[in-house]
Amino acid sequence: MNETLEKIANNWKLEAKLEDNNKYFYYSSEVDNIIKKDKCYIIGRKGSGKSAICEYLIKRKEHNVFSTKLSFKNFPFNELYGLDNQKYTAPNQYITLWKYLIYSNVCRLMTANENIDQQIRTELSKLYPKNDVKSLARTISNWTSAEFGATVLGNGGSLKLSKENNANPIPWIDKVNILEDIILNYCDDSEYYIVFDELDEDYRQISNEPDSQQYVFLLTSLFKAVQDIKSTFLDTHKKVKPVVFLRDDIYSLIKDSDKNKWRDYKIDVEWNEKKLKDLLAFRISKDFNENILPLPFQSAWDKIFHRETIGFGNKQEKKIHSFEFIARSTQLRPRDFIQYIQGCSEETNNKRFNFIREGNIKFVDRAFSNYLRDEIVDEVFPVLPEIEEYIQIFANIRKWNFTLQEFTNEYNKYLKAGTIKEKNIDYVLDTLYNFSVIGNQNKHKKEIFYFKYMHTNMTFNRTENIVIHRGLFKALQL
Repeated sequence: MNETLEKIANNWKLEAKLEDNNKYFYYSSEVDNIIKKDKCYIIGRKGSGKSAICEYLIKRKEHNVFSTKLSFKNFPFNELYGLDNQKYTAPNQYITLWKYLIYSNVCRLMTANENIDQQIRTELSKLYPKNDVKSLARTISNWTSAEFGATVLGNGGSLKLSKENNANPIPWIDKVNILEDIILNYCDDSEYYIVFDELDEDYRQISNEPDSQQYVFLLTSLFKAVQDIKSTFLDTHKKVKPVVFLRDDIYSLIKDSDKNKWRDYKIDVEWNEKKLKDLLAFRISKDFNENILPLPFQSAWDKIFHRETIGFGNKQEKKIHSFEFIARSTQLRPRDFIQYIQGCSEETNNKRFNFIREGNIKFVDRAFSNYLRDEIVDEVFPVLPEIEEYIQIFANIRKWNFTLQEFTNEYNKYLKAGTIKEKNIDYVLDTLYNFSVIGNQNKHKKEIFYFKYMHTNMTFNRTENIVIHRGLFKALQL
């Protein structure tokens, strides 16, 4: 039995938090830009590897590096909406809140840093007890309560932090400047990463909801708060490093006059075949022999895949490399390849083969198609709640390649029957194109297709035929 295949089948996971990050993490240029070039807005599609980068940042075991993750998974966003600063107009009313959370977490991390003066750490520990582990929602509720607070007391430059009594509480909004001063006066030159992840939780609920505007304002304020903090500490030796991970479709909802300035701090997590081959070679090499340098792509690929080309087309007469065959079913995201290759390894192990063969790849192709369908439904649903019905329209057309008129005719049947309510067909098609559910076929070269994940700057062309992404063929029985 091929031990490398067995390790892949058992250990490769879609969820970065469930994997051995020390073993499998691929150090990409994006990570280098965060650590060495101070980039802090990490934007990318679902499945593009943002969470893996996030996990790497918070698990770094390096001298003078302190980090914490603020995960908003299953977070009650309504509680945040009530913590606005009414001195500011929309969309800036939550900047104070985000600065307060970032500064509070830096102060909490300072308690674990032995380079900080012992007296300062002792006083900070009264506010941020070492073993006071609460959910993020409870922590925020506690920090913004009237009973919780920090104030600078004493003279001669001495610092004393004390919890306030109820007779004279300081509103949490007024504590932001106090915490900023504590960091400016007492923080050392260590790096403090405050990582924001899984901010898409309330995005699932925003479609046609009045809260959608508040959600966008909340995110806009976060980006502005980070920018403000960067400016505050720019000319100091303090290394306060908030890092925001966000899906690109949510980022596109933010409309602000300052947005263009954020480019200096922004990274777009994008993949191409070369980068994906390097990533896969790295991961396969780690399972083949953890103590060697990563093998070249083809050498690594040959450790688990049989050396044969894969047939495709009506008569299976056309042949391509197994990587290319798999890539055609994906949207060139690491998550897609991990899912596909893990499935192939599992299927091959079950058959007790030593290498993944053509039959194993094609058997897994159907299960992968259902996976991709589910991924797309989950990703698109907040924007197009009727996504299941649109997918059914494609299945009814029963072709992977069709005209705009054919789609319009079938769409209007659903509209007339009341099965769907969205009347703006252009909006539907543009959105489906932006999520690479559909693409365009070149008018003159029929074998050339345009999908958003391959050509990020392109828009849907209404004069060309519509094509369904190949990864959905099996799920739609095309």
